[in-house]
Amino acid sequence: MFKPKFRYTDKIVHDLTQIAAARELVLNSPFIPKWEVSLRREAIIRCAHSSTAIEGNRLSLEQVSDLVNGREVMATRKDKQEVLNYLGVLENIQKLTDGKNITEENVLKIHKILTQDTLENPSDCGVYRTRYVVVGNRLTGEVSFRPPSNEDVPSLIKALIEWLDSPKAKTLDPVLEAGIAHYEFVRIHPFVDGNGRTARVLAALVLYLQGFDAKQFFCLDDYYDSDRQSYYGALQSVDQTILDLTGWLEYFVEGVKVSIAAVRERVARLSAERLKRTEKGQIALTERQMRIIEFINQNGKITNRDVREMFKISDRAALKEIRKLVDLKVIKSEGKGRSLSYVLAQ
Repeated sequence: MFKPKFRYTDKIVHDLTQIAAARELVLNSPFIPKWEVSLRREAIIRCAHSSTAIEGNRLSLEQVSDLVNGREVMATRKDKQEVLNYLGVLENIQKLTDGKNITEENVLKIHKILTQDTLENPSDCGVYRTRYVVVGNRLTGEVSFRPPSNEDVPSLIKALIEWLDSPKAKTLDPVLEAGIAHYEFVRIHPFVDGNGRTARVLAALVLYLQGFDAKQFFCLDDYYDSDRQSYYGALQSVDQTILDLTGWLEYFVEGVKVSIAAVRERVARLSAERLKRTEKGQIALTERQMRIIEFINQNGKITNRDVREMFKISDRAALKEIRKLVDLKVIKSEGKGRSLSYVLAQ
């Protein structure tokens, strides 16, 4: 069976702790339903754009959004199909497996959906490579990575799948399990093309099945796409003789930390459902009010001075903004005099 090698470094432990704290805030913040749908849809669109862009797709984020909304986009058929395929996989992630376990059949199905109508040879879609491929620079011909032989691919994938379904893997933090799956899949490089996209979907599927990203709010692919050189550098930094994944996992875990922090900020901005309900129903907050709620969510409380500095307004104007939220029973005062501050109302 596949046995990953890595060490728990201070950085990995620290980042996992921060991830857990941010995730707790996200999961414990109930949303107005339309916002939850919006967050999920936005994350899926960004992932479809970023993951395909990493591998050369030329559609911009705006074009991907237009494509999703049924608008006409000036682009090649292949570029559009790659994005639509990726969207199809993420939108139906709950249907990629029959339960909690990932199977070899699932992996082949994912690749088939991702590469449908995009490969030069349609026969390569959803099947392991039958001809040897290398990873390198097409312009210079320089080879940066030589994957295992064609003959070894089926047994290596089966070993990875067995490990993913093992009690040993399930005892790991889901983020580490996803990072290990991502790297090992890329190392095996089981397909002629589309390995990177499939690896990133596999990692997302691990997080989904483990309940880490059940709502699909996180977009890890944005992190990779923001600095592709670092992404490929982290993948290629693993010594192929000993396969110690520590360095790669430090990079991967940091990416999750950055991604979940972005979601946390969005959650704070959208606020929680309990902050928006009165006897009359949901309250429509202004942009300034949303920012005040965001500040309290992140810092526990806010003062008149905080509001003044945040919006560069007078003491009187800041107090007016605060009183609006107090009147709406969204926040309440705490303390007196110089110790006066405002917290979320229960």
